[in-house]
Amino acid sequence: MTAIKHALQRDIFTPNDERLLGIVNVCKAGKKKKNCFLCATVTTERPVQVKVVKVKKSDKGDFYKRQQTWELRDLTEVDAKDASKENPEFDLHFEKVYRWVASSAAEKNSFISCIWKLNQRYLRKKVEFVNVSSQLLEDSVPSGESQSVAGGDEDALDDYQELSAREEQDIEGMMEMCEDAVSNAEAFAEQLSRELQVLDGANIQSIMASEKQVNLLMALLDEALGEVDTIEGKLSSYEEMLQSVKEQMDQISQSNRHIQISSSNNVKLLDEIQFLVNYMDLSKGHVRALQEGDLTSPKGIEACINASEALSQCMNVALRPGHEKLTAVTQQQLLFAELRDTFARRLTNHLNNVFVHQGHDQSSTLTQHPAELSLPKHSPLHRDLLRYAKLMEWLKSTHREKYEGLSRTYVDYMSRLYEREIKDFFEVAKIKMAGASKEAKGKFATLPRKESALKQETESLHGSSGKLTGSTSSLNQLAVQGSSSRRSQSSSLLDMGNMSASDLDVADRTKFDKIFEQVLSELEPLCLAEQDFISKFFKLQQHPAVLPPLAQPDPEEPDGGTPSRIPPPAEHRQSLSSEKDLVRLMMNKIFQSIEPELNSLIALGDKIDSFNSLYMLVKMSHHVWTAENVDPASYLSTTLGNVLVTVKRNFDKCISAQIRQMEEVKISKKSKVGILLFVTGFEEFAELAETIFRNAERRGDLDKAYVKLIRAVFVNVEKVANDSQKTPRDVVMMENFHHIFSTLSRLKISCLEAERREAKHKYSEHLQSYVINSLGQPLEKLNHFFEGVEARVAQGVREEEVSYQLAFNKQELRKVIKEYPGKEVKKGLDNLYKKVDKHLCEEESLLQVVWHSMQDEFIRQYKHFEDLIGRCYPGSGITMEFTIQDMLEYFSSIAQSH
Repeated sequence: MTAIKHALQRDIFTPNDERLLGIVNVCKAGKKKKNCFLCATVTTERPVQVKVVKVKKSDKGDFYKRQQTWELRDLTEVDAKDASKENPEFDLHFEKVYRWVASSAAEKNSFISCIWKLNQRYLRKKVEFVNVSSQLLEDSVPSGESQSVAGGDEDALDDYQELSAREEQDIEGMMEMCEDAVSNAEAFAEQLSRELQVLDGANIQSIMASEKQVNLLMALLDEALGEVDTIEGKLSSYEEMLQSVKEQMDQISQSNRHIQISSSNNVKLLDEIQFLVNYMDLSKGHVRALQEGDLTSPKGIEACINASEALSQCMNVALRPGHEKLTAVTQQQLLFAELRDTFARRLTNHLNNVFVHQGHDQSSTLTQHPAELSLPKHSPLHRDLLRYAKLMEWLKSTHREKYEGLSRTYVDYMSRLYEREIKDFFEVAKIKMAGASKEAKGKFATLPRKESALKQETESLHGSSGKLTGSTSSLNQLAVQGSSSRRSQSSSLLDMGNMSASDLDVADRTKFDKIFEQVLSELEPLCLAEQDFISKFFKLQQHPAVLPPLAQPDPEEPDGGTPSRIPPPAEHRQSLSSEKDLVRLMMNKIFQSIEPELNSLIALGDKIDSFNSLYMLVKMSHHVWTAENVDPASYLSTTLGNVLVTVKRNFDKCISAQIRQMEEVKISKKSKVGILLFVTGFEEFAELAETIFRNAERRGDLDKAYVKLIRAVFVNVEKVANDSQKTPRDVVMMENFHHIFSTLSRLKISCLEAERREAKHKYSEHLQSYVINSLGQPLEKLNHFFEGVEARVAQGVREEEVSYQLAFNKQELRKVIKEYPGKEVKKGLDNLYKKVDKHLCEEESLLQVVWHSMQDEFIRQYKHFEDLIGRCYPGSGITMEFTIQDMLEYFSSIAQSH
């Protein structure tokens, strides 16, 4: 085994800088006996790497080769199978379990001992040894060969270390000095032994010679020890002295520490006192202002504002822990609370008196100026009250109940004041609108009612919901106004309502428009100013939402205390989330009479003339648009939006009424129809609407109304034409659709372009139909004859053979032509002209248009007859008794004679 070990070291491990420390001859368990060697090696370079190498003899020659290598750090377990019995089997657990059978149990134990020592030295005992005897792991392996391979120390592992180059040179030099070193190794060994003995003797003699020096050195050491003892004694005495000094210094240090603690406590106490004095001390001037300050003069108000701010700072100061237990602090807080309550009570009483006085002040109402349509300005009151805005903010943060009480009082009394002013204002507006003033009396002298009757009517409309009652048909009114020649028919077509349509003119409607615009223009700045004041005075835009207690029982309510507009505060707190909602809520209470009054005014205007709804729709839409641009959620925007719904509803009712009147119209059976009243009414409605809605925001509403009206006009024109007995259907359709086409072409209404083209088509269609039907009568027999000729040709008879038909031969043709000489034709055309003139109305002036169309149609028929004669009676020489030139002269002379 030693020879094999040296051979493996030389051939395999030395070239790789490795040393072989352990070896065992093994074969795999359970298979054919193929022997190999497991070798434990370490590298000569650091860091040291420990490996287990499998070496196998080559099949081709007598040399060994490395077959597989494992790192020892990858070894997890060594299993010796049995610790009590000699067993050559063992397992090594790497990435998998390798089962081996050693050539002998001694070799197995030697190899496992080597692995254990390498594990102890290099791997810090990471490998687990199972079924291995503890004696084997503790003791070195006893017998020569095994001990040389796996010794217990590093020197045993170095038995086979190679000589260095210097060692080789020294050995070679010694061997050269001795001639028989190689031939006689024993002689060389004896020589080396003798030389070693000589060196040992020289060493002993040298040691003995240095004994005197050693004794001297020992004496010096004894002396030094004595000096050390002396120094230690002095140090001990010094230490005793310093011990007393140390005790004194400790006492001084403790005293200084107490002084520093006392000083620090004094500084902190002074800081606390200064904090309380600085932040919880209210000057005498502020106390005096809070208790006796003048709340009427600007200087007094300014002093009260400063004092209230200082009081708030003192009361809201963040006290440090323990301050609230101080008697002085408690007393100061009680003083502050008493001052706060006293000043809050004084401020509340003063502002309550201001609100009550303003609410009962009637000097600014309209009762003394009934002729002026304007609302009183409250800017002086607002300006005076805004001086208290900061005090209201203080009251809001300190006394919420008193703040809410002031809010309630302000809303209550101001609502009464505004209700009186707004009622008087709308009363004047209604009187002016209805014509009750002296200026309007002359204009409406034909009204069947006196001023007192109009006043009663306005009073009856004062609280109405704005619904239209007794409205007139404005389209029919305009039709009557524009067609005075047909007023005898209008009495059977129109319900004139309460006022005569003949008395309504552009000036009246312009006056109404100005009055309505003035009403809105007066209300808008009033509401905006009041809303701005409420926001600033009650501070509803700077802090979290505060609910003014508006929903309190109102003694003026008829049911004894449940307001109809404002829900209870609990419901408010659940539904309102922003201060804008609170402002609008207060505005609703203050101006609760505006919406009913506006609806009443709208109802009156609509009753006077339903066309007023057009003016109101435009004006109201413009003011709603303006209000929404300023603040979409404001009270003014919401209220005007609600009223706009009423105006739009009245406008829709007006349109529906016109359509209903069209559907209910009846014509006289004894007179010709002409241009229907609702057709001229639509024309005047469109002219007026285009003037009113020029550049209006709600043009879409008018366009929708246009479409509804024009479709109703179309349907009812056709209905009247079908029911007409005196006037031919084609004439009614032609004249009315010509009038509609002319109106739409002149007004250029873009949304009715399709209807304009349809009206033109219907007019042209019925004009052609009327002309054809009328021309069939002057040459009636000739028409019948050629209709028969065309029928024969259509049945398959050749054109040149028609003349051989008994009923249509040349003699029959000459007979029919002789019945229509030029004089007879002219007479027939003259009768036709009179009949057409009798059918057509004068207003539309279509007689010449129809007569010219008849002339063209007559010439077309003449040419058609001549063409049939030429094709069906060729070479017969048959011609008409008159020429085209004769016809032109007939038509011209007849038109000129009439």
